[in-house]
Amino acid sequence: MTFKIGDQVSISTPLPYLKTADSMPMLRPPELVSPGESGTVMAIRSMGIIEVRFRRGRFLISEEKLDLH
Repeated sequence: MTFKIGDQVSISTPLPYLKTADSMPMLRPPELVSPGESGTVMAIRSMGIIEVRFRRGRFLISEEKLDLH
């Protein structure tokens, strides 16, 4: 699947944790993003990692775990 900056996405499978997109990334509980919540692609990183902005922050998520809206 090809993602572009500005695409609306959601998490397709449950995650064990979320990794923040801060300059010093931290692991956060997956409950910060509700199932089916829509987020916006902010950046496309190397090795299939997508930076997504959700209501409660920006997170780094593998592209295999995301669905386009």
